[in-house]
Amino acid sequence: MTEHLIIQTNRLQLRPVREADLSIIHELLSIPAVDMYNALGIPTNKAVTQVYLDEWIDNFRLRKEFVFALCTLDTNDFVGLISIRIGNSKYKIGSLWYKLLPDFWSKGYATEAVIKLLQFGFLQLHLHRIEAGCAVDNIGSIRVLEKSGMIREGHKRKVLPLKTGWSDNYEYAMLEEDWEKKRAN
Repeated sequence: MTEHLIIQTNRLQLRPVREADLSIIHELLSIPAVDMYNALGIPTNKAVTQVYLDEWIDNFRLRKEFVFALCTLDTNDFVGLISIRIGNSKYKIGSLWYKLLPDFWSKGYATEAVIKLLQFGFLQLHLHRIEAGCAVDNIGSIRVLEKSGMIREGHKRKVLPLKTGWSDNYEYAMLEEDWEKKRAN
């Protein structure tokens, strides 16, 4: 698996992030609505975004984290980012996150991308478990994770340091066997 890995859904292409994406990634990360439930925070300038981008590119090469740019198949418009980070190899666990431009919210793109990343995680990376979390007030992400077939397993109290204060977090996961059952139906 190389940095040339391309994954497609019905409407999206998931391709590894690259240096040329700096401006569009910085724009995405700088939108207050995108940052609302994000503990990362808005980057103060492009140099900060460059540090994130360099780390994502290095981690992809090292197979530690796979950060993909989401682009529409028909027009190649940038939609957002999606990632699966690989934990300790003994446990075969991945954790996923995603961020989309607001123009693409509530149109099924995030769900489509999450389902494809779950497939990638279980079938290509041979993970046993894939996890995701979201702030309890992030109704959009709750819907995406549940429509994707992930199961809410927990509720952590005041774990996310958001701009609005400490937020509770819902913990979601899917096991390899859950994925197999989903595929069988």
